[in-house]
Amino acid sequence: MCYEQRQAFAELQNGVNERADVMSFCGTNEAYGQDTQEEHEPSVENPDEANHDPHFEPIVSLPEQEIKTLEEDEAEVFKMRAKLFRFASENDPPEWKERGTGDVKLLRHKEKGTIRLLMRRDKTLKICANHYITPAMELKPNAGSDRAWVWNTYADYADEAPKPELLAIHAQKFKAKFDECRNEAKGKQTKDSTKNDSTDKVAEKLEELSVKEDKVKDQEEEAKQEKTEEEKQ
Repeated sequence: MCYEQRQAFAELQNGVNERADVMSFCGTNEAYGQDTQEEHEPSVENPDEANHDPHFEPIVSLPEQEIKTLEEDEAEVFKMRAKLFRFASENDPPEWKERGTGDVKLLRHKEKGTIRLLMRRDKTLKICANHYITPAMELKPNAGSDRAWVWNTYADYADEAPKPELLAIHAQKFKAKFDECRNEAKGKQTKDSTKNDSTDKVAEKLEELSVKEDKVKDQEEEAKQEKTEEEKQ
């Protein structure tokens, strides 16, 4: 074998060895990149597991309860969104402090006819104003504003105990309805006063009749006693 033949045979042998090394490194076609049969087969799910909807009975059964708002016996006369302030006279120096933002309502009692101002804060629904409207209440503009109104109440029930408050509210169209309710309360007070006067007069007349009846009975008793004494003589 000549030198050229030996060189060609060596190159051919080296190529075969390199190809064998590559195949041994990569492995079979299955490991090199082809998917197995198991990967192509669709997965079969248990139909019971797919439709499983767990349901757990509560340990304690709580009955539904109706929440009372104490507004069931009242009719809504007026409602609007507003911002309420109170004058904190206990601070040094005294200042206006925001009390809450929410819906302010004017509620008329269906039987008594009294009108109540009620305001609750947003989200928490905590009461920030709760008092009756009386004839003595008068809305006054705050610092010349036509949107902020100030008034006094002698008994506000927003807290646990009633106490006098100086309140201010930022709300349009509030004054007209407030004054209307105040005039209604004033008319009711006058009517009740007239009714009380009539009741007092009736009571006075009944008392007069009772006094007259007592006098007549006394006179009859005296006459009987005189007659008895005359018969004894």
